[in-house]
Amino acid sequence: MKTQTSPRRVEMHLLQEDLARAHCRSKLNDAEQNRRFHLATQIARAQKQAERATRRAARASAKARLTLARLV
Repeated sequence: MKTQTSPRRVEMHLLQEDLARAHCRSKLNDAEQNRRFHLATQIARAQKQAERATRRAARASAKARLTLARLV
């Protein structure tokens, strides 16, 4: 004996699949947004670190020039 599925049952199944896909898309979008935010904060942190290193190098260079000037 063959069982038939009602159109309503098929419709409910498709609705559940659509909801599951929408949920997955939402999760993927959230993950992508979080990844971009994390990347942006990493870039900002690296830029600040580079600026600090530049300032330290400039101070060290100035100190070296002063020391050399005192020796001459």
